[in-house]
Formats: sequence, C-alpha cells, structure tokens
Amino acid sequence: MSSRRSRSSRQPGPSRITDDQINDLVSKLQQLLPEIHDRRSKKVSSARVLQETCNYIRNLHKEVDDLSERLSGLLETTDASQAAIIRNLLMQ
Repeated sequence: MSSRRSRSSRQPGPSRITDDQINDLVSKLQQLLPEIHDRRSKKVSSARVLQETCNYIRNLHKEVDDLSERLSGLLETTDASQAAIIRNLLMQ
C-alpha cells in the first residue's frame, strides 16, 4: 500500500473512500469509454481504465479546440447580423 493511501485511510469522517467505491467508479468510467466499453473482454485493469479516460478527455479537448477554431473562421466570413444570430443560438 502506498504511503499516500495509508495516510488517506487514517482520515476520519465521510471523505474516506473505500476500495469498493473505487472499484465501482472505475467500472462506471469503463462503461463510458468507447475504446474499452466496446471490447468483448470485461477484464481491464483500473490503471488501463484511468489511462484511457485521460486519453479520451484529451481527445475531447482537442475536438472542442478544433471546432472552436472552425466556428471562429465561420463567424469571420459571415456578415455581422448572421454572426450575431449564431452567437445568440450558441449562448442558449
């Protein structure tokens, strides 16, 4: 057991998380990840699930950045009234 886990297991109160709770959360993450969820094998290590979660979030950030750039380019090429309508729709 790591020293980090040892210290956290000594903390009193409701903030303490059990191994069962961690396993449940990892299982829920696994169900959300397309890369892992679509696999036939149910046995995937927690480390792999966390690694894939980080990769998936990074990819989502890249997609958001790319879409933002594309939208900015689109707004630059439209007239002011159309751009205002698009901005209003996005803010809803």
